[in-house]
Amino acid sequence: MTRELATLLPAEFCAELVKQGLLSHDQAEIILTEHAQRGGAVADIVAGLGLLSEQDITALLGSASAMPAVRLADSVADPQALALFPRNLAQMHGVLPLGFDAQSRTLTLVTADANDVVAMDQVRSGIPGDIALQWRLATRAEVDGAIEQFYGQPQTIENILRGLRTGRVDDSGTQLRGPKAYAHPMVRLVDAILSEAVRLGASDIHLEPEEGFLRLRYRIDGVLRQARVLHRQYWPAMLVRLKVMSGMDIAETRAPQDGRISMVIQGHDVDFRAAVQPTVWGENYVLRVLDRRKSIVPMDQMGLASDRLGILRLMLARPYGIVLVTGPTGSGKTTTLYSILNELNTEQVNIMTLEDPVEYPMPRIRQASAGDSSKLDFASGVRSMMRQDPDIILVGEIRDRETAEMAFRAAMTGHQVFSTLHANSAVLSIPRLVDMGVTADLITGNLIGIVAQRLVRKLCVQCKNAYSPSEPERLLLGMEDGDQAPLYRPVGCAACNGAGYKGRMALTELLRFDEVLDDMVAQGVRSAEILAYARKEGFSTMAEDGVQRVIEGATALEEVARVVDLTRIGRT
Repeated sequence: MTRELATLLPAEFCAELVKQGLLSHDQAEIILTEHAQRGGAVADIVAGLGLLSEQDITALLGSASAMPAVRLADSVADPQALALFPRNLAQMHGVLPLGFDAQSRTLTLVTADANDVVAMDQVRSGIPGDIALQWRLATRAEVDGAIEQFYGQPQTIENILRGLRTGRVDDSGTQLRGPKAYAHPMVRLVDAILSEAVRLGASDIHLEPEEGFLRLRYRIDGVLRQARVLHRQYWPAMLVRLKVMSGMDIAETRAPQDGRISMVIQGHDVDFRAAVQPTVWGENYVLRVLDRRKSIVPMDQMGLASDRLGILRLMLARPYGIVLVTGPTGSGKTTTLYSILNELNTEQVNIMTLEDPVEYPMPRIRQASAGDSSKLDFASGVRSMMRQDPDIILVGEIRDRETAEMAFRAAMTGHQVFSTLHANSAVLSIPRLVDMGVTADLITGNLIGIVAQRLVRKLCVQCKNAYSPSEPERLLLGMEDGDQAPLYRPVGCAACNGAGYKGRMALTELLRFDEVLDDMVAQGVRSAEILAYARKEGFSTMAEDGVQRVIEGATALEEVARVVDLTRIGRT
C-alpha cells in the first residue's frame, strides 16, 4: 500500500477493502452510492451499514498509518497520564491520555483520527517539551466514552475505598461492560489494583482472605510486600469481578481454577495469568503479571558480564544439541530463554515451542500449550513438533524421563533444543538428569551447555549508602588486606518506594561442554571432578559472580547471601 488507507479517495478506499477480501464488489457499490447521496467519511458509512465493525476499520487504519490500534473497552487509563492532560483538552481534541512512563518520560495518547495533524500539533504545544508523545488509534465512540469514563471517576485506590465506605457494597453489576460497569466501585477497585501493580513493576499480585480482613500483597523484585489490608466485606464482590474477567466459573467455590486476563495498562498490552485456590478463610486469588514490555530483553541487555555473554554466544553457535537453563521457580529462566529465542528469531529458521502455559506470544514463533488444560503433554508434543520441520525447539520444562529423552533425541537428530530444569547448579544438573532415568550415553555429545541462575535485587542508585566492610565480610568476599573498597547497603527513598532496591539482575554460571566433559559424563565421573576440570577451563560459580557484583556496588552482601551460599564459594 503506497498511501495511507485513511487518505485514499472513496473509490480507492473501497477498492482497497475489496482487494483485501473484506468487501465484495456489490458492497463497494452500495457504499459509494451512500457516500454520493449523503457524504461523510467512507469508514463511518462502512461501519454504519454493518459491513465491518468500527474496531476492524480502526485496526485497518492503524496498520496503514503505523499508529497501532488499541481496544479501549479492555483498557485502564493511568492516573498519572490523566493528571498531565486536562479534561477540557481531551474533550476539545477527542484525545484520551492512556499511559505515562515516568522513566522514559513518554505519554501515550489515543485518537480517533490519525490524520488530524492540526489537533496533534495543538496537543503537542500544550504538553511540556521534555515529555515524548506516543500515539494510538481507537474508534470515535470508544475515545469519547473513555474520556467520560476515566475523567468522571476517581482512579486511585484510596479514593475508591473512601467512596465505598460511604455506601453499601454488594456483588451486583460486576458483570456489566462499558461505562455503566465502570460506575460500579468494585470494577474500578479491581482495575486500580491491577494498574497499581503494573506501575510498581510487580510480578505477582496476591489477594489473600484472612478471618477478618483481605490482605493485598505485590511481589516486587522477587520479594512480597504488603500493599494494603482491606475489609473482608469487599472480597466477595471483588472475587466475582476477577473471576468474570479471567473466564472462571463464578459458581464454583470449592475447586481450584485457572484463567487469563488481557488488558491495556499505561498504554501497552499486559496479560495476567490467574489462579484461584480454596482455603480455610475463602478463595485465595493470585495473578502473575505478564508484561511483554519487560519480558523480552535483548541478550546484550541481560546484565551478563562480557565473558559470560561470550560463552553464551559460543553455545548458541552450535547448530544442534541441547541447552539447559536451571534454577528454582522465579529465577528468571523463562526470561532468559525468551531473550535467546528473540536473538535467534529470523526469517531463515522455524522455531517451535511447547510451554505450560504460553506466557508471551512472539511473532514468527509457533507456540503451543501443554499441560492439564491441553490434550498435549510435553513428550507427545515434542514428537508432534518433530513432524513440523523445526530448526529450533523450546521445551518449557523437563519434568520426567520421557520428556527428557524426547528432548535429547530431538537434539540428536540435528535440532537446536532449549529447555529448563530444576537443579541447584550447572554441575548438579547432570546427576539430576541421571536421577530422572536419562542414560549417560544419551547425554554424551548432545549437551551444548548449562546455564544456572538466580535473581538478586539491585541497589537503588539514588540512596545506596557506602560503608567499610567488617573483617568477617572481607573474609567472605575474599578481599585482600590492602583493599579499601567500600561496600554498599540499602537505605530507601522515594525513587525505590522505600525498599532500598530497584530492579533485579541475574547471577549466573555457564558450563559449556567439550569433548573432555562429554567423556567424563560417559564414564560417570563424580560432580566434584567435573567441577574441578571446569574451573581449570575458566568456569566460575554463581556465588563468585555474586561476590563480584557486591564488590562493584551493584547489590548488597546480604541480598546475595539470600539466594546463594557464600560459605561454599568455589564448590557446588
